[in-house]
Amino acid sequence: MLQTIKQFSQNAYISISSFIRVFMHDERGLSGIVVAILLILVAVLAIVLIWGFLGGWLEELWDDITGNAGGIA
Repeated sequence: MLQTIKQFSQNAYISISSFIRVFMHDERGLSGIVVAILLILVAVLAIVLIWGFLGGWLEELWDDITGNAGGIA
C-alpha cells in the first residue's frame, strides 16, 4: 500500500513536470493569443473614442432640448 502511494506521487510529479516543460517550450498558440489581445485592445480603444465623440454630441443635444423646455407654455 505504501509502495503504491509512493509510486503514484512519483508518477504525478513526473507527468506534471513534463507537462510544464512541454508547455513552456510550446509556442503554437502564442501568436493566436497575441492576436486576440491586440484585437481586444483595438476594440476597447475604438469604443472609448466613439464614446468620447458621442458623449459630447449627446450632451449638446440634451442642452438644446432642455434649454427650449422653459419657453414652452
